[in-house]
Amino acid sequence: MSGGLLLAAHAASTWALVGLIWTIHVVHYPLFASVGSGFRAYHESHMQRITLVVGPLMLVELLTAIALWLSPPAGTEGRVWLVGLALLGVVWLETALFAVPQHGRLEQGFDESTHRALMAGNLARTLAWTARGVLVGWVMVRLLDGEVTP
Repeated sequence: MSGGLLLAAHAASTWALVGLIWTIHVVHYPLFASVGSGFRAYHESHMQRITLVVGPLMLVELLTAIALWLSPPAGTEGRVWLVGLALLGVVWLETALFAVPQHGRLEQGFDESTHRALMAGNLARTLAWTARGVLVGWVMVRLLDGEVTP
């Protein structure tokens, strides 16, 4: 993959995930509390559908983040991409160690304390992805200014 395509794929996947996580955090997760008696079926459908959207994007983001760290575009330093990978580590760890278990509990039915915990923990992912979006945006602005060469 060429440097420009790699950077574009990385930026697109990161920004798509930033928009998605904010939509989930501000719109979708809060609405869980309003579903009512059909919550189990709703939640199961949510998990199946969201995985189809999030899974490929997260994989592209991870693979391109690693590639950019291993071979940084001219005008950027490896440490920029290492910071990005560290933020991605927060996202993946929070997802695996916190969000997935909370969703597992919600599979049994809506529980207010589990829902509150999911919302509180999801804030870490939301902020980490937002920081990644800012970082990638900064690199892209530098690319447009001619300071970075893919």
